[in-house]
Amino acid sequence: MRTGCTNAAVATLTFVYADSTAVVGPLATCSEPHSYDLCERHALRLTAPRGWDVVRHEGEFAEPEPSVDDLTALAEAVREAGRADRPADPVPAVAAPGARRSHLRVLPDPVDD
Repeated sequence: MRTGCTNAAVATLTFVYADSTAVVGPLATCSEPHSYDLCERHALRLTAPRGWDVVRHEGEFAEPEPSVDDLTALAEAVREAGRADRPADPVPAVAAPGARRSHLRVLPDPVDD
């Protein structure tokens, strides 16, 4: 969650807005909206706004072991990125006038002269 933090995530922070509660529990196995992964230091030091409660996991936070799926996906991504015969990234099409534009765009690499 903290962009400047380089420590591994070991806990997940979830907000329960209806109860004004922040819940810090073991690292979630899937991504959920309004939940954030934290390292142990930030999970233990988290404070909530005035009027909110913080519920924390009672046990220790442990860094999860990488699964075979994680390692396989990483290896395949690296292998694919390094392929010499990989097709070039497609140039994005220009949107029609009046069409809604996404907030993200793909820009071509600048050409060195």
